[in-house]
Amino acid sequence: MKIKQILTGIELVIADLEVDLNGALRTSPSLCALLRDDHGKEIVVPLNTPDGRPIFMNMDNAIVSGS
Repeated sequence: MKIKQILTGIELVIADLEVDLNGALRTSPSLCALLRDDHGKEIVVPLNTPDGRPIFMNMDNAIVSGS
């Protein structure tokens, strides 16, 4: 294994995410990457599933921050 690139401008945060699972709203603290898009908006990308399993960083899962 080797490091290809170190990404800058990304913070690791714990975000309390709300998700609809089978018709029920659930909240879960999740490890996320916090970054800014090209327009300066904060983007949160979850790094684990609601039940705590790790996942790869995928921009398709990005959530625009409400703050």
